[in-house]
Amino acid sequence: MGKLTGTLRANINVGSEVEIVQKHHQRSGELTEGFVEKLLTKSPKHTHGIKVRLETGEVGRVKYVIEEED
Repeated sequence: MGKLTGTLRANINVGSEVEIVQKHHQRSGELTEGFVEKLLTKSPKHTHGIKVRLETGEVGRVKYVIEEED
């Protein structure tokens, strides 16, 4: 499995598997893994990561997009 950076909106789609950092975990850098329910950042890129809501309801900025390899 490969990982893409989460700073480009083009790399992220609804249903993508991602690792996010939530606001209260920014200092520790703790990542939460899940699937994207909604993209919340409108701009094509963001230096700290595109903000998304996961299917579990958690909100955070994408650090990595997990790519399935064929």
